[in-house]
Amino acid sequence: MVRSEVKLGAGNGLHARPASMLTKVAAKFDANVKLVSGEKKVDCKSIIGILSLGATEGTSLFVEADGSQANDVVEAIKELFNNNFNE
Repeated sequence: MVRSEVKLGAGNGLHARPASMLTKVAAKFDANVKLVSGEKKVDCKSIIGILSLGATEGTSLFVEADGSQANDVVEAIKELFNNNFNE
C-alpha cells in the first residue's frame, strides 16, 4: 500500500469540480484509491464519497492506494493537489 499526505490549498475546498477531477484521475489507473480525512475513508472513484468529506481550504488528507499502479495514481493525485486543481 502507498500512502501520502496532501493538503488543500487556497480555494473552495473539495467541491464538485475538484471532486470530478479526482475521480477522473483515479479511474485511469489500475489501483484501489482511497481518500482519508480523520476517521473517514472514501473511494477516490466516487464523487459523492469525496464530497461527503466536507474538506475545506487547509485540510490535510491522506491518499491511500494499492494495486499494480498504486505509486502512479498517488503521484498523479498529489500533482492535482500541488497545482490546487488548476484553480
